[in-house]
Amino acid sequence: MIQTRCSDPVILNLWHPIGAIAETAPNRIVETTLLGEQISFAVGATGAVSAWKSRPDLRPGEQIDPASIRETLPAKSAYGYVWTSLGSPPAELFPIPEYEEPDRRKLNAATFGVNVSAPRAIENFLDMGHFPYVHTDILGVEPHTEVKEYDVEISVDRDEILATRCRFFQPMASTTSDGGADVDYVYRVPHPYCSVLYKSSPVDEARRDVIAIFLQPIDQEHVRAHMLLCVLDEDNEDKVIKRFQQTIFGQDKPILENQVPKRLPLDPRAETPIRADKSAIAYRRWLSQKGVTYGVIPVAA
Repeated sequence: MIQTRCSDPVILNLWHPIGAIAETAPNRIVETTLLGEQISFAVGATGAVSAWKSRPDLRPGEQIDPASIRETLPAKSAYGYVWTSLGSPPAELFPIPEYEEPDRRKLNAATFGVNVSAPRAIENFLDMGHFPYVHTDILGVEPHTEVKEYDVEISVDRDEILATRCRFFQPMASTTSDGGADVDYVYRVPHPYCSVLYKSSPVDEARRDVIAIFLQPIDQEHVRAHMLLCVLDEDNEDKVIKRFQQTIFGQDKPILENQVPKRLPLDPRAETPIRADKSAIAYRRWLSQKGVTYGVIPVAA
């Protein structure tokens, strides 16, 4: 595994997810890797979180009071995950207001290790064109293969990408679906390594289910993908809701791991885009404008 430490200030100064709180034993040290650095974290019995650069006197699995740790990294609890930074992150993380709605099911569908760069994984998450071929009879089916015209905006004020008017025919859009339907999508990219998807809910036409991918960059070509579900579903057990999303990501994983090169080329001439790739083109342009160099192949000077 490539363990190159990050020297990209844009990425170093971001918040990054490192673990699902519901799957972390209280007051126990957990060790992971972030941007080529060994990181440890713990979640207290009351939900307080702490993160630090791993050290030999604090071993994984040991019991500890997170409040007792000195020389810590920035840490926060948000959307069911522990987040930390190796630099100086902003005070707040990007907003997902739907997460505060009390009638939603909020779950970590799974955390997957994937041998690919974080930007490649985000680009795949934004791609509707692969639905009929990779997620056959679930998120797409032939002959419904056309990606209809949609709108993409790079918002300077909100510092994010927003894709709207996305529609795609899906045989089984979610665990609450009872048949095929045209599904409305909105995609947000509010963080270089995180994306949030809003899709029309079969339960309530006025609201949308929320599915987010929060990528933890292990290094430039390996990630842990944390999948947040924030959905309207009163009928299915947690394991059924999780299994649906795990199936989808399980189909994506080999596609992602066979991408060549594993890092995302930012030069628009490096790979030939088509009309359906408007979100990906905007994402690459946005990363270039930010000056991101980690996990990408920058445009040659």
